[in-house]
Amino acid sequence: MSKEMKPRRSVLYMPGSNPRALEKAKTLAADGLILDLEDAVAVEAKVAARRLVADAVAAGGYGRRELIIRINSLDSEWGVDDLRAASAAGPDAILLPKVSSAAMVQKAEDLMIKFDAPEKTKIWCMMETPRAMLRAEEIAGSSDNMTCFVMGTSDLVKDLHAHHTAMRLPVVTSLGLCLLAARAENIDILDGVYLDLTDEEGYRANCLQGLEFGFDGKTLIHPKQLETANAVFAPSPSDLDFAARIIEAYSAAEAAGKGVVLVEGKLIENLHVENARRLVALSEAITAMES
Repeated sequence: MSKEMKPRRSVLYMPGSNPRALEKAKTLAADGLILDLEDAVAVEAKVAARRLVADAVAAGGYGRRELIIRINSLDSEWGVDDLRAASAAGPDAILLPKVSSAAMVQKAEDLMIKFDAPEKTKIWCMMETPRAMLRAEEIAGSSDNMTCFVMGTSDLVKDLHAHHTAMRLPVVTSLGLCLLAARAENIDILDGVYLDLTDEEGYRANCLQGLEFGFDGKTLIHPKQLETANAVFAPSPSDLDFAARIIEAYSAAEAAGKGVVLVEGKLIENLHVENARRLVALSEAITAMES
């Protein structure tokens, strides 16, 4: 099933309790903004943050950036009211924390219908618990309005009693399960955050690893991380040049009644053409967003 191509190279968490940050976000080169009511907000500021975020989304001014509101868990004292306010504000998506089953997604969807959330407001899921990893397939297929997984690797590492390592071997299985589920259901998936803001080399390597794994982009905790994520998760000029040659050569081969063709000595089949077209479409979507 085809879907609209949306750049999600960089999706930045913004604390919902900070009005200056919410205003500053309008100028940042992020593809998406997660306006956070959960982890980034102290208990005593939860209600005020809900009003700030809902008002900011309703007022607009964020250009083409996707706006996502991360609510508190529906089991918490704030969750249902968060969802009611988010539904009224009408962001691009509502991000559910600590999802562990399809039933949790469907409960949120039922409430969004009750609260008259607009059709454009989709559901995103934080994938951050061991149970979520084991149920990734059912969560990915839980609703037609479920459009993106967000890896919560910090919570996951904690729950696994594991360690953050450069190669991320302790969470490779978990990342792979979520990637498989996301691709099987044709939804996007974003890599988890990189916590060390002083380690630019390690951060870039982490982004490149995420790209190699197959993630669509990365979630970020600071604006200084935007430039690297945007560069790494965008098709490079050489990628696009090769993609254009693949598409052109394959079209010529098809016109001549041939099913395969060589480009730079490499055998090109239809699967390579599909990926080339995906890269071109992503590049065009990025250009449109930045114009």
